[in-house]
Amino acid sequence: MFAPQGPTFRELAVQAMSSVERGYDLLAPKFDRTPFRTPERVLTPVSTALRALGPFGSGLDLCCGTGAGMDVLRQVCKERVTGVDISAGMLAVGRARERMSAAASRGQAAPQGEAGPPVEAEPPVEDAPCVEAGPPVQDGPCVDWVRADARALPFGPVFDLAVSFGAFGHFLPRERPGLFAQVHSVLRPGGRFVFPIGAPPRPGSSAYWTLLAFDAAMRVRNALWHPPFVMYYREFRLADVRAELARTGFEVELHGLPELGRRPDGSPRCRLVVATRAL
Repeated sequence: MFAPQGPTFRELAVQAMSSVERGYDLLAPKFDRTPFRTPERVLTPVSTALRALGPFGSGLDLCCGTGAGMDVLRQVCKERVTGVDISAGMLAVGRARERMSAAASRGQAAPQGEAGPPVEAEPPVEDAPCVEAGPPVQDGPCVDWVRADARALPFGPVFDLAVSFGAFGHFLPRERPGLFAQVHSVLRPGGRFVFPIGAPPRPGSSAYWTLLAFDAAMRVRNALWHPPFVMYYREFRLADVRAELARTGFEVELHGLPELGRRPDGSPRCRLVVATRAL
């Protein structure tokens, strides 16, 4: 499940007993060596679909982590891409990857000492967002990394596209309307909020019982231990999400991602939600 360079069981246990923010700070140096990073088999078909919808000027990766979604945005945005995340550690790793990519594109050696800069150097989210801008890689867009809470985005309506990959389980159902309203507020009229969503596992299948057990374990953990670590992926249901996006003011379309396979009834295993802010 994990690469040899991935986190140990003890490191995962410490992360699980931390808050979401602190847990990801701890996991960040080894995050890209875990199955939690969105895999290329998901990123590639999303990139293909976005190219058909674009091109776009500026893009936002909501809860960007170490930057898997940023790689998608670089392919479809011409001017600027911005990653926002609450974890200073994850952003530090993303910035290090960005600098190494920039150095490689110029034929230079990778900068020394990029991995794992101290997260204490970042200012608290409550005080002000931390922004670090970087130059474009070759002829690509400029890149910004912003430390902020996705529930209180520090932007005006400046983006043409917002994406998110695998982060919605960190928000309770009651928080989603506010989260979607934040995304709506930072998109220009006609801007799009796009993310993949998988079909629920068949009841009684091994995947069904695995998710059910994980959800139950997280609820027990949060009942007994503080601060909470919110990660409930069974709560993110397509019908509910679609209705909440519509109430926020989005026009919602669904696109199948056939590259990710089909269920026995012929329906896609994964769909792409395309929510457009009205003009």
